[in-house]
Amino acid sequence: MSRVPGWLGRLGAGLTEMGDRLNARRAQAEKDDDFDGGDDFGRSNGTARGGKDSADAPAASIANGNGTPPQPPSPPSDTLVAAPAPAARPDPAAAVPWGMRVAAEAGWRLLVLAGTVWVLMRVISAVQLVVLAFVAALLITALLQPTVARLRRYGVPRGLATALTATLGFVVMGLVGWFVVWQVMENIDNLSDQIQDGIDELQRWLLNSPFHVTEDQIKDIAKSLREAVGANTDEITSAGLEGVTVIVEALTGILLTMFSTLFLLYDGKRIWQWTLKLVPAAARPGVAGAGPRAWRTLTAYVRGTVIVALIDAIFIGLGIFFLDVPMAVPLAVFIFLFAFIPLVGAVVSGALAVVVALVTQGVFTAVMALLVVLAVQQIEGHILQPFILGRAVRVHPLAVVLSVAAGGMVAGIGGAVVAVPLVAVTNTVVGYLRSYSQEPALRTSPVPRGATATGVAPVEHRPPS
Repeated sequence: MSRVPGWLGRLGAGLTEMGDRLNARRAQAEKDDDFDGGDDFGRSNGTARGGKDSADAPAASIANGNGTPPQPPSPPSDTLVAAPAPAARPDPAAAVPWGMRVAAEAGWRLLVLAGTVWVLMRVISAVQLVVLAFVAALLITALLQPTVARLRRYGVPRGLATALTATLGFVVMGLVGWFVVWQVMENIDNLSDQIQDGIDELQRWLLNSPFHVTEDQIKDIAKSLREAVGANTDEITSAGLEGVTVIVEALTGILLTMFSTLFLLYDGKRIWQWTLKLVPAAARPGVAGAGPRAWRTLTAYVRGTVIVALIDAIFIGLGIFFLDVPMAVPLAVFIFLFAFIPLVGAVVSGALAVVVALVTQGVFTAVMALLVVLAVQQIEGHILQPFILGRAVRVHPLAVVLSVAAGGMVAGIGGAVVAVPLVAVTNTVVGYLRSYSQEPALRTSPVPRGATATGVAPVEHRPPS
């Protein structure tokens, strides 16, 4: 057995001594209670003999001579006097300052919330492929569901409308992907030659530039790059071997997304009603009201983002096409896809177009491409997004940047894509639940008077007739 530390032994001895003192005080208190009980018994006996004592009292008063009653005899010197009872100690909770109690209450709730979020993130990371596939299916469903509803209004059966819409949507997305790959493969040889020529031109420009870059410095940079590539050959080869696993996971995610999209388009209403049954009955009305509003926010976000991304891709693509930048159409498609990552995606895709223009056409063309990208993005940020998205999606730019960064760290590109719509939907749900929880208080509050009555009166929600 390991030796007990000295401080632990001293602590045990101190606790034992404290216990002995408490037992001694308890025994002393019991003796005092017994003594007080004996005095009360004696006083009661004296009262019982009151017949004789009260009869003798006038005589004693007269015998005193001055009419004052005689003083009672002093108690004997050996009589025990009871010690005063110890003061009651205050409640420990009342002894803690109010601010500290509030901080403790908030602290343990935050710890529970943080633990719940941590466990949830661990579960999501374990089934990351399934979660991303389902979220992608939600986004695609939000984009295609208005088409299904329109076909249903025209009298098309639900199954046929779902099949037509899903098939058309998946075919369009597949054609876009095939077109990008085809354009890249067709222009890869020509692009490599143009990149080499652009690097040589950039080298000549640096030698003649005011930056005072020497040829030896350029050669040292090129040598360092070649050595870095050679040193990481094994890692590049292993990454290529892991690409097979990535392709298999990508195909699995695509199949899960297509399967989930079909069922969400066909049976989304019943899936939502089944989900409501999992919610406790007390919270079910609030969740039932928040769900449709969250779906409208998601639909508005996806629709608006698609329109804005399409406008960006068309105008930036036309700009770099007229500047004679190679692979203008694939670059436009990349700009369209990266536009689904707010703020960050526009910067990355625009930088890619500028870099391609720099290494293939020179500095002047790159500067012109940069001006085109900046002009289109300024129009998008100040005109298109406020006009198209409107007030349906109200997320602060700081929240957008932080959510994109957090989503990218947790789940890569897929997390960055779904981070902003998740924050927008959460903002809508929290705002509705807050207003829903305040409605009972408004109904039971006193009726307002004066000119402000119409401004603070609760809104009556009537079911549609």
